[in-house]
Amino acid sequence: MVTNSGAAGRIVIDAMGGDLGPSEVVAAVKLALHQYGSLNPLMLVGNEEQLLPLMREAGLHCSSRLSVLHASEVITMEDKPLNALKRKKDSSMVRAIELVKNREAGVVVSCGNTGALMACGTLRLRPMEGIARPALAAICPREGGHFVLIDAGANPEAKPEHLVHNAILGSHYCRVMLGVKAPRVGLMTIGTEEGKGNALSTETNELLKRVGDLINYAGPIEGFQVFAEHVDVVVCDGFVGNIMLKSWESLVKFFSNLLRQELQANPMRATGALLSKGAFKALKERINPERYGGAPLLGLNGNILKAHGSSNRRSIKSAIFAANEMVKADMNQRIEADIARANELLGQIILS
Repeated sequence: MVTNSGAAGRIVIDAMGGDLGPSEVVAAVKLALHQYGSLNPLMLVGNEEQLLPLMREAGLHCSSRLSVLHASEVITMEDKPLNALKRKKDSSMVRAIELVKNREAGVVVSCGNTGALMACGTLRLRPMEGIARPALAAICPREGGHFVLIDAGANPEAKPEHLVHNAILGSHYCRVMLGVKAPRVGLMTIGTEEGKGNALSTETNELLKRVGDLINYAGPIEGFQVFAEHVDVVVCDGFVGNIMLKSWESLVKFFSNLLRQELQANPMRATGALLSKGAFKALKERINPERYGGAPLLGLNGNILKAHGSSNRRSIKSAIFAANEMVKADMNQRIEADIARANELLGQIILS
């Protein structure tokens, strides 16, 4: 049974949709509760017959900061998104999102089927006033810190006004998660020269230059500038963003494995690696995709954070922390005001 105590800030976790199963989710919750003392109340949504024994084994069955909501069905990675939403209304994903819709929770964290999560979130929560399409915002490392990549895969096809909205959404998320007061926004394209790129990037560039002080626009950027200390928010459509994100993640794994092989090639290198263990550990932490755990679907009337389907306990723990920060910041009111102003300016530009 869901109570109203602390409901508005509750973090709801879809415990069933990830590749590693509910045991990894419960382990992540244990880590999160241990590490973050001021964490909002948590709720696991899923099959009680599986969750309750796991919670007892983890010593969480008596925790006052954790509750469970039973859901009898699971949306799998193989399910077609819209068919799954129609057939599996008692799934952990649907029940979790319904809690946010009914203001019985502040945010959903899910490792489940991306298409189903986006479809259910959009249909149940609906986009904010003035926003046509929500966008995924991922945090990636760069020289001197991190940046927000938006859209990381929600909408492969976009219009210029959608990318303007992405710039606003990404700026607000960057302020909350990275603490940057005036995030520098860059538009991803193939060259910084005026008019370089396709029709989408050219028109978006003109609109971004004319939306006033709603964003701190630094202009178009190229691929080799992304990981330099150049901008704090990289704006693109979901097609480009998803390729960028997955390329970075695969490159991290490639270099990590390559470095491990080379350092173990002979005893001398192995000794040097042992002496440099602290440096390698710090480097791994800097570039580790698990550090922030997931990407929020921004622009909805409610908060959803999508974690990787293959997320382990450390990654899910990080996603829970990010979800907690989103609830505390309550970004949506400020986003709606900026979107309304941007749409007013865009309308004036189109009419002029």
